[in-house]
Amino acid sequence: MTAYYDHDQLRAFRQKIAEGNPELADKFFAYSHAVFADGALTAKEKALIALAVAHAVLCPYCIETYTRSSQKLGATLEQMTEALHVAAEVRAGSALTHGMIMLDSIRK
Repeated sequence: MTAYYDHDQLRAFRQKIAEGNPELADKFFAYSHAVFADGALTAKEKALIALAVAHAVLCPYCIETYTRSSQKLGATLEQMTEALHVAAEVRAGSALTHGMIMLDSIRK
């Protein structure tokens, strides 16, 4: 059985995603490059944010990509782990705050 997530697909991502519309793919990659360039935040800080978001949205491709880019930009295991815990806290907090819907429903 083939796994849903195949890390080898990342190698062909740029080419494959452009098959249906190369112009839009080029625009996406130009935007992506601009987003991750140093600015008010460093590229390393942006990679760590992306790593946390990747965990929050549960994207294995993004987790692999931003783990590699974080490492390449000098992030430590401790920094990446802390970013992961930030994502975990936000997801947990979101679940708990949505509990207000449950409470409101009970009280109606």
